[in-house]
Amino acid sequence: MKKELIIYFSRADENYGVGYIEKGNTEIIAEFIKEITGADMFKVEPLNPYSKDYATCIEEAKVRTQTHNAPIKENIKDISQYETIYIGSPIYWGGMPEELITALKELDFNGKTIRPFVTHEGSGLSGVPRQLNEICTGAKILDGLAIQGRDAKTSKQKVENWI
Repeated sequence: MKKELIIYFSRADENYGVGYIEKGNTEIIAEFIKEITGADMFKVEPLNPYSKDYATCIEEAKVRTQTHNAPIKENIKDISQYETIYIGSPIYWGGMPEELITALKELDFNGKTIRPFVTHEGSGLSGVPRQLNEICTGAKILDGLAIQGRDAKTSKQKVENWI
């Protein structure tokens, strides 16, 4: 049986278009994927958490994106046993949060299949496919799934259709 892994970044607290939430929109989608596929999960968490306030958070994300300085709590050790990897992200400043890039850039994606998914409020996949092509060298990157954050909780059927 092919082993699958979900690597994702998600943030709760105040989110654009949905207000304060206890679980991040991308995490909701990641959980749907796990439920449907049985894939293992790895949540990328920032060493320095973002502010709970949305306006402050986006400014913090802008600085981290510009400086490429976004340490994470824990690195993914090894993805060699996985054939398909779902990579999930909210859209921050036109692409993935810098913490997700930090987590991905040291991994060997040669021969892997990547299935990107994002949550957004109008930007779709934005720059994520380009970023993944740059970071995940040697991988086959399939078409991604983009779900508006405000629709995350009710998108299980859309996730099933995509899978």
